Amino acid sequence: MKNKTSFLPREGEAQPSRCPDNTAFKQQRLPAWKPQLTIASVLSGFFLTGAFCLLVGVCLVLSANSVREIQIDYSDKCSDCSKLRENSSNWNKECHCSVNFTLKEDILGDVFMYYGLQNFYQNHRRYMMSRSDAQLLGRNVNIQRSYCAPFSTYRNGTPMAPCGAIANSMFNDTIDLFYNHNSSVIQVPLLKTGNSWWTDKNVKFRNPESYNLSSAFAGTARPPYWHKPVYQLDEEDERNNGYVNDDFIIWMRVSAFATFRNLYRRVRRVRRFAEGLPAGNYTFHIAYNFPVTRFKGRKHVILSTVVWSGGSNPFLGIAYLVSGTAATLTGFVITGIHLKLRKKKTYFQRQ
Repeated sequence: MKNKTSFLPREGEAQPSRCPDNTAFKQQRLPAWKPQLTIASVLSGFFLTGAFCLLVGVCLVLSANSVREIQIDYSDKCSDCSKLRENSSNWNKECHCSVNFTLKEDILGDVFMYYGLQNFYQNHRRYMMSRSDAQLLGRNVNIQRSYCAPFSTYRNGTPMAPCGAIANSMFNDTIDLFYNHNSSVIQVPLLKTGNSWWTDKNVKFRNPESYNLSSAFAGTARPPYWHKPVYQLDEEDERNNGYVNDDFIIWMRVSAFATFRNLYRRVRRVRRFAEGLPAGNYTFHIAYNFPVTRFKGRKHVILSTVVWSGGSNPFLGIAYLVSGTAATLTGFVITGIHLKLRKKKTYFQRQ
């Protein structure tokens, strides 16, 4: 065995250098942009940023305010149906109600119908995890190993399709819109497809492969709170049935806040409604199924247009206004400090 002292340098030998190699990278001599910050460049940066944010904020706020929107709360107007839904044993009983309203002015352009929920928390961690993405892709998986419990299987072992708390609590009110023109009642044509994102419809959700949907979901059962199985969500359009149903896809995109709205339908611009919704008297016919009394919630129907910046949401515009105001005020504060210090420096130089 060698002696440990043999690793030490002998007398007269040079000590190994610990300095980095003499290269441009290790000696930090690479070309770089090293701006020299002056008071003029700093102040111009703050003021230009503030002016830009204020300009964009004003444009966004004005754009959001130009959106035509009408919101109707039907929680109390359908009170009889609401009381019926308080008892879970009445889940198979139908209940309908009507809500009348008046448009004083025409709503021109594309009109979107939303349903809104208030005090419904979808941001709970266990609620958000209660789903099986592999099942929603049409794969044959063992959902007992997923996070769907307790909405994964029934007591007899039959798996739920789709499983999980999100799917089980899907909004299932049916809303139709009617236009009361003179003495006639005209149903407003509504589009129920084309409302979801392309990536959801073609990438994240797929039906099991089979010659028809009923056989594809053989051996499964609907979630407890559903009135019909998943392969009957839209029997008129096979491309909008099963896991690729637009209403189901939109509901599975959970919200971060307790008050939210989801796109439900779009007004089809044909015949009398080619330009949008004309002014007049309208009626919502609602099949009331979704209970909200237990969690002190509210339900709304919203008719709204959109502009280049989106819907009626001034949050982004207000954020730009606040940022622009903060940048401008910071510029003025720096200007004041600079002038004060310059006067003080000039005073001492004269002394």
